Amino acid sequence: MKQSQFESRHQAEWQVFDETLDAFERGKKPPSTLIAEFPAAYRRLCQQLALAQARGYSTHSIDNLQLLVQRGHQQLYRHRSPLTGRLLGFFLGGFGRLVRNEWRYVAVASLLFYASLLGMGALVLAYPELVYSLIDPEQVAQMEAMYDPDTSRLGRFGERDSGDDWVMFGYYVMHNIGIAFQTFAGGLLFGVGSLFYLLFNGLMIGAVAGHLTGIGYHQPFWSFVVGHGAFELTAITLAGAAGLKLGAALVAPGRLTRTEALRLAAAKAVRLIIGATVLLLIAAFIEAYWSSMTYPSAPVKYAVGALLWLLVGLYFLLSGRNTHAPD
Repeated sequence: MKQSQFESRHQAEWQVFDETLDAFERGKKPPSTLIAEFPAAYRRLCQQLALAQARGYSTHSIDNLQLLVQRGHQQLYRHRSPLTGRLLGFFLGGFGRLVRNEWRYVAVASLLFYASLLGMGALVLAYPELVYSLIDPEQVAQMEAMYDPDTSRLGRFGERDSGDDWVMFGYYVMHNIGIAFQTFAGGLLFGVGSLFYLLFNGLMIGAVAGHLTGIGYHQPFWSFVVGHGAFELTAITLAGAAGLKLGAALVAPGRLTRTEALRLAAAKAVRLIIGATVLLLIAAFIEAYWSSMTYPSAPVKYAVGALLWLLVGLYFLLSGRNTHAPD
């Protein structure tokens, strides 16, 4: 894009940003809509400055943008809300908007993960011996013991009492977050790593689900996973989407350098993985303190699980639609 076209496209936006800065600097309060939009406008201005520098635009144009960025930085951090408020705003609205904005990556990650999960589950049901092509016999035996209908605590190898719930909570946190970060960081291998971990985890979960269903352990297994699965499986796909976004920036950076394209993509990808991490913390808590219980009946667990899936779906569908808080 020529410099003249670039400046014409963004001149009105820069003018509004400059006027907002003038109001802040004079101690006046700009309109509430401009205040709400200010952080997002600042991030766009930083991206536009980076583009101007990468394309070798004139020193005069770059200097003007640099001055706006410096003034914006000063005002942003002077008026910025406390960390707690920013995090609350992100999870009340920004996270949902971000996921909807990145729906293409989320859709691809979800398709890869759930298609491999369901496909492998169906194959293992049809050909039971296939489970041993992915999981060794000892691990299969452990899985069978964990979901034996006669066990006192589901999803655990060996008998444990309720006092060990916090230990399992810590284990689930470390294990699940490890999977999510593998899937996310795999995007740095031009997206191949994220593709691999999405498919691998889908195949593994599908193989376990198909095997346990096939041997008649379907009720303890599905009543165990249905509750925390809403958060855990969603988090895995979001981690995959974040990794795919990084990979896409490296594979197709456009007119930017790969470093600059990666930096811009990471700004959103990191927020996705932060949100996914919180979902995994919720999943670990439910898994340790609710999913493993055997005294609630299976229908009760299915009902709770359906409600949790509905709540997660409504959150990503509706949160942040009626607010102007920045992402």
